[in-house]
Order: sequence, then structure tokens, then C-alpha cells
Amino acid sequence: MSSEGGRVALVTGAGRGIGKVIARTLAARGYRIAVNERSESDPAADTVAEIKTAGGEAIAVYADVGERAAVEQMVEQVVGRFGQLDVLVNNAGVQTWKSLLELTEEDWDRVLRTNLTGCFLCTQQAARHMTARRQGAIVNIGSGCNKIAFPGLVDYTASKGGIEMFTKVSAVELGPHNIRVNCVAPGAIAVERTTLELPDYAGTWGRVTPLRRIGHPEDVANAVAFLVSDEASFITAQTIWVDGGLFSQPPWADK
Repeated sequence: MSSEGGRVALVTGAGRGIGKVIARTLAARGYRIAVNERSESDPAADTVAEIKTAGGEAIAVYADVGERAAVEQMVEQVVGRFGQLDVLVNNAGVQTWKSLLELTEEDWDRVLRTNLTGCFLCTQQAARHMTARRQGAIVNIGSGCNKIAFPGLVDYTASKGGIEMFTKVSAVELGPHNIRVNCVAPGAIAVERTTLELPDYAGTWGRVTPLRRIGHPEDVANAVAFLVSDEASFITAQTIWVDGGLFSQPPWADK
């Protein structure tokens, strides 16, 4: 078992996609995992079952991350079950594909509430427990939207840009308590949601990514696992781009 064995990690939105793989990856490294989804109709139980089958320890915790009371109850449930909370991964997120002029206030509120307010509420509640033990690591999942504008994703882009600065200010405030806060910003990643966006998602994005391929959830999960590990003990307030170089290059008209 690694030096992180026995530590407790809460991963939000971990019933599917990148969150699921993050939860499984941390479990494989010896973490005890709390798998969050919004309700019991979501597949958190599937992730828990997979972790247990592989020999790990996990529980499902259901909460709307945009609701303070639900988040408070969730964190208390995790601490009550495991006795501690060492790692938080703010992965839960939603999107709305609409232009600025078409976007409704309801769309805006839903996305900002889940993506940004949820990140704030979960970080605040987790950090209150971490400060008592003077240790902890938090990773927020960002996006290429941290850096550049994505037309048609107005609310999503605003939320991810907010997460970028929220990560930095949280790291500055929580650093004296020995709590580190970082952000992982994925590029084009092959998950069920993204592969439905384009008929040839892998080919389309792979051609414009310097490494000439799209990423996989494991690429993101491995970065998260590093950032919450002891090997990253002097890294905080950073955004790590897991994008194959995609968002480090300017667009060229002749390319």
C-alpha cells in the first residue's frame, strides 16, 4: 500500500465519466472513497461496487453540491463513516449548449450553481474539517474554458473561469493550515458525453492536439492522484493542463 493508504477522499460527480475513473484510481492507491452523486437515481452505487470488487473501500453519498445543507450533511456523513477527510475532488459539473442570446437565466443559474457554487460549498465544508487536522488536499476540475472562450458554452465558460481564480484564492487562504488547492484542466477527453458531441470526436480533436490524440479519463485521474499525493506536497495554487498541449497553441488561419 502507498503512503496515501488509509486516507479518505470525497469525489463529487463520481458516478460516471472522469469522476468515476478518479475515484477508482485513488481507491487503487489505497484511499477510502466517498462517491458523490446528486441522488440515488444516479450511478454512484455502480462506482462503489467496482471499487469494492477491486478490493477497495467506498461508500456512496448523495447530495446536490449546490445546496449548502446537503453539502454539510454529506461531509458530516463522510467524516462520521471514516473518521476523517483528507482529499476533496470537485468534479461535479453540468453544461448548457446555447449561445449568449439564447441562454436563459434558468440555464445560467443551474450551471453556475452546480459548477462554481458547488465547488465553493464543498471546499468550504471540507476545509473546515481539514483545518482541525492541519492537512488536506483539494483538486478542482477545470476545463479549457479556464483559459479561452468557448462559443455556445457561455455559462460553463464563466463557471470554469471562476474556478480558476477560486482555486488560487483558496490556496492562499488555506496554505497556512497545510491544505493545498490545485486545479486540473482537461483538454479533449474521451467520455460518453464528449463522444456524443461530434461524429468523429477523436479524429476532430486529435488532429489539432500537439500529441495528435485525445485524452482518456485515466490521464486526468493520474494527474489528480499526483496532486493529492505527498510527492506534490509543495505544489499549490496551480492549474495543471492535461490537454496534450491543445490550449497552449494559438489558432493559425493556415493550419
